[in-house]
Amino acid sequence: MFFTSKYKQHLYGWLSYAFASEVFVIVSLTLFLPICLEQFARDNGYLLPDKTVSCVLKVAAAPPIGAPEARCVVKLGWLWVDTASFSLYVYSIAVALQALTVISMGGIADHPPHRKRLLVFFALLGSISATLFLVLPSTSPIWPVAALLAMFANVGFGASIVAMNAYLPTLAKEDPEVLELSKQLADHQPRASHSQENDPDSSEPLLARAPSVPPTEDIQAQYDATLSATTARISSHGIAWGYIAGIVLLFVALVPVTLLHGSTWALRLAIGLSGIWWAVGTIPAAMWLPSADSSDSEEWGTAEWRFGKEVLGAWIRLGNMLRWSEVRKLRNTFKYLSAWFLLSDGFTTITSTALLFAKTSLSMPSSSLILVGILTPSSGIIGSLVWPRIQKRLGWTNLKVLVLLVVLASLIPAYGCLGFLFEGRRSALGVEIKFGGLTTPGEMYGLAVVFGSVYGAFQGYARAFYAELIPPGEEARWYGLFSITDKSSSFLGPLVVGLIADTTGNIRYAFFFLVIMIWAALPALLSVDLQSGRRDARKYRYRSSHM
Repeated sequence: MFFTSKYKQHLYGWLSYAFASEVFVIVSLTLFLPICLEQFARDNGYLLPDKTVSCVLKVAAAPPIGAPEARCVVKLGWLWVDTASFSLYVYSIAVALQALTVISMGGIADHPPHRKRLLVFFALLGSISATLFLVLPSTSPIWPVAALLAMFANVGFGASIVAMNAYLPTLAKEDPEVLELSKQLADHQPRASHSQENDPDSSEPLLARAPSVPPTEDIQAQYDATLSATTARISSHGIAWGYIAGIVLLFVALVPVTLLHGSTWALRLAIGLSGIWWAVGTIPAAMWLPSADSSDSEEWGTAEWRFGKEVLGAWIRLGNMLRWSEVRKLRNTFKYLSAWFLLSDGFTTITSTALLFAKTSLSMPSSSLILVGILTPSSGIIGSLVWPRIQKRLGWTNLKVLVLLVVLASLIPAYGCLGFLFEGRRSALGVEIKFGGLTTPGEMYGLAVVFGSVYGAFQGYARAFYAELIPPGEEARWYGLFSITDKSSSFLGPLVVGLIADTTGNIRYAFFFLVIMIWAALPALLSVDLQSGRRDARKYRYRSSHM
């Protein structure tokens, strides 16, 4: 492909990986993978309380839509686990492994040749693991291997995204408009200093030489605003292109899933197709994303003998980065990370919990769940493109938009909590009214549209806002910490929801937990000072501990 500039080549390489990898998230991670894992467990599970009748033998006697199904449990070793909780437990373990991996890759990904190699390696690990679902039937005696494949795919995606995100601040700074302002800023500062030093007795009036806003500060403000907008734009475009790819494959998957009536094979096929798409789409990213020049390669030498040292160093550096003296230098960055700790878990757990709730409590078929999966990213595209326009029209800051998006997202589980009031409600005539509080499949479609429009915008703004709070030149390390903060909490939400479902037998109780988790993040988010955070990040210099 012919590119008019290196910037275009790098940008399209970055967008191509978003186009490739986001398919796995939309099609598999948030839709088919939890359903497929639940189905794997269900195909090998038994109904309570006797644990003697196979769950799959009761299909003919399935309850009507809207009525709760009998609880199905599967034996893993010596434990009996609810089939709905099984996929949540797998996800919890997967994100814990992902966090360990992201920590270990640490500073390696801050260097272009290693960053690109890590991205490609983990992309192949994840895509191959997803593709292998095509050859593993639920009737196989080794069906629990599906859990391992899900874990490897999750780890591959999470680690590759850290490397991908590390490119974002650099790409924004390569934008022609940002480069022009950067050049103006660099050129103006020496001239201003020279004028002041060599012409102290100028006859010009004092007020003429001392405007209310010094030229350098004015250019700096323009540079900051342009860089911020460019970062948000690139991030949002990545989300939008990823959603478009996910929607295309969802429509493709809808055909076999509908024709095969949501069978386990149809679910496996959808996951396998997302793995193939992911692998093929990684090729242009591997070709177009930047690599290091020869001087960088000489500086870092061969990866074979440095690998162990770099992994150990990454863990040591993480410990040093989390020292209180370092936290104080970047207090606003860490305030945001503390909010992200809860928000990232809350948003992802809302998705998985809602889908499992729709399948197990509302008895929605797989074809209906695919429709939900299509509505959510479709609305996400609209949200990621419309919210920046709303922001520009109203003159809101990125922080104000983020806060509003968080509040809107919390209304989704809050609405689910109302189901305890509406469920089984009867009119004065004694006729049961099944609507309100997420008690009907129709409500799930409406909430998918609302949540998608919020979540799509939230992802773009959350990533772009963080890019402004991290030290230049250390993007991979800090995006690694961003991912670690995400993953170190993301096992918590599914784990708690799984325990709630196991303990109460009603996954609806988990909606209370999700509301509390999201609202608990607001105080930390509101306390972030972006201007101060930017200054601190630019001045920051890492210092290792001497013990």
